[in-house]
Amino acid sequence: MVHKVLFWGGFGIAVRVWQLGLEMRPFFNTGSLWAYPLFAGVGGSFGYWLMGVEQRQQAILGARRASLLEKRARRAEREAAEAES
Repeated sequence: MVHKVLFWGGFGIAVRVWQLGLEMRPFFNTGSLWAYPLFAGVGGSFGYWLMGVEQRQQAILGARRASLLEKRARRAEREAAEAES
């Protein structure tokens, strides 16, 4: 789970490097080093939020799968009872 936060934090840093590359500014200017942790933090926050979204979706899908399997079992039971009659 931590890999998502680390990935998106790294993505935030990559966005900052890309931004500075587009502006043709130096990557390690002393006055703008504060932006790297900011971009990494924003990216990491997005990754953390995305991780929560994925967990909620997995819970919903798991509940839906369980209800479908239960429904199929009841249907198979009913069809087996009808076949015996």
